[in-house]
Amino acid sequence: MHKLRTERRWIVAAAALAALAVGAKGADADEPGPGGARPMVPKNGAEVYEVYCQVCHMAGGKGAAGAARFPALAANARLGTAAYAIYMVDNGKAGMPGFKEALTPAQVAEVVAYLRTHFGNAYAEPVTASDVQAMRGQ
Repeated sequence: MHKLRTERRWIVAAAALAALAVGAKGADADEPGPGGARPMVPKNGAEVYEVYCQVCHMAGGKGAAGAARFPALAANARLGTAAYAIYMVDNGKAGMPGFKEALTPAQVAEVVAYLRTHFGNAYAEPVTASDVQAMRGQ
């Protein structure tokens, strides 16, 4: 079990480090995005999901099981509480890392709102950067 958690953490950490490389080449580097020298800077919930979440939770949000278990986000009743989703994205739990240092409050709000309104979830209550900042104590 310990080996499984360690392997899962390495996979998630590698994905997070790839996403954190934004701007690592400096101001003179090529533009971000496909064909550019720098990774894309996610601007909306769908893009944040694709860059940070999809590698584990899959394109349809259905999660995965195999060498590790990644919970489904599709039709997930826990996403009905925005505070739960914000906490999980910011702080992580078990094998999932937190992304508080990697994502701005606006990016967290965007991805949480995206998760709550996609993949069979219908929680339309807005989530704002102010909500995220309040939970972060900012």
